[in-house]
Amino acid sequence: MNSKFKKVFSFGIVLASVGLLLTACSGKKSNETANKDTKHGIALITDENGVDDHSFNQAAWEGFKAYGKEHNLQKGRGGYQYFQSSSAADYTPNFDQAAKAGYQTIFGIGFQLADAVKEAAQKSPKKNFVIVDSVVSGKKNVASATFESNQSSYLGGLAAAYTTKTNKVGFIGGAKSAVIDLFEAGFKQGVADGAKALHKKISVQTQYIGNFTSTDKAKSIAQSMYANKADIIYQAAGNAGNGVFQEAKDYDQARPASKKVWVIGVDVDQSNLGNYTSKDGKKENFTLTSVLKGLNIATKSIANDAYKGKFPGGKHLVYSLKGNGVSITKGNLDAKTWAAVQKARTQIIDGKIKVATAPSK
Repeated sequence: MNSKFKKVFSFGIVLASVGLLLTACSGKKSNETANKDTKHGIALITDENGVDDHSFNQAAWEGFKAYGKEHNLQKGRGGYQYFQSSSAADYTPNFDQAAKAGYQTIFGIGFQLADAVKEAAQKSPKKNFVIVDSVVSGKKNVASATFESNQSSYLGGLAAAYTTKTNKVGFIGGAKSAVIDLFEAGFKQGVADGAKALHKKISVQTQYIGNFTSTDKAKSIAQSMYANKADIIYQAAGNAGNGVFQEAKDYDQARPASKKVWVIGVDVDQSNLGNYTSKDGKKENFTLTSVLKGLNIATKSIANDAYKGKFPGGKHLVYSLKGNGVSITKGNLDAKTWAAVQKARTQIIDGKIKVATAPSK
């Protein structure tokens, strides 16, 4: 092999390696050439929990799929795609890759991506960027989307108060932040108001995992809370929250159906995670209800605005109970509880109930 051919061959290997690396960073790249119109492509940059976390990222991705279906766009270049982050170090490279790949509107999912969104918007002023669960000010090509999760969490707390038999419930948060404060504050206020209406005294055990990834730690915390007689746990912990479901399943499978403990789901309808068979052989479900965060509504709505040439750059969009930007499922709630939840929902929308945004100290 002469020296000239060696150089060409080596360069070809480098190019092939780079191509493989880029493809691996963004997950599957199906239907790359299926979209003839490449002006309306949208990309989702996940946090480190990935797109199939049964929670936050998954909810956003559902909106992407709905957008694609509405506009006959396929997954891939010119359509919709996700770029999965393994750690915070992947955020900026994933934004760069999505922009270079031609995606016009790029979403950062989670407050932890705010700095990366700001940086990407500076680098690519002709692209649209969206930060979810945080606010980036002063950038005309950045839209910010936040959710009044305290409102829907209040309804979850009310449901817990009406359902608990032990008068002990739990709240497990991921990483302490202003965003998770909304969940904790709303839940505790809902429990307190429900207890007052029912003339009960209900305690709330509260603990944080410290991140959104440690399922083992979440499982251990849940085990401790159930052992301390909590019979309902509300978890707002992203992917780590799956550990709470694992513990509830282990606990409930070893007991008769009448002695079950419950989990309140978050972000998406997590009822499927609560399926189990009790010790007395009954097919049961322990997801009491799910507090929904309308990331699917937000991502689809903002993507549609961009599609129409009306991207809400520079604006802060707030999603609340009004319009179902946040909501709660009926799940396994009994009729009395569901009626109380629906009444409270109306009162919050009408301004008759003001829900706190930070837990009382």
